[in-house]
Amino acid sequence: MRKPSATKGPRLLERTLARFRAPAPRTTHTVRLSPETFRAVVDERLRSLEHQLNEVKGRVNGLIFLLAGAVATQLILRLAG
Repeated sequence: MRKPSATKGPRLLERTLARFRAPAPRTTHTVRLSPETFRAVVDERLRSLEHQLNEVKGRVNGLIFLLAGAVATQLILRLAG
């Protein structure tokens, strides 16, 4: 297996970073939706957001429960000790 040259790495990194700095190409495509289709798309996006919000709420509640358990454990250990 060949060892990468010391000069190739920085150049590759510079090219990769330049690709990320380049502005994204602008598109001029427009899509015309009927009111029913638009409503269906918005409803689907809202359902997706609700699902994601419920997931975040569950995780936050889990973290709060974990923190409360840790605090209760520390209190019990200090009272017992």
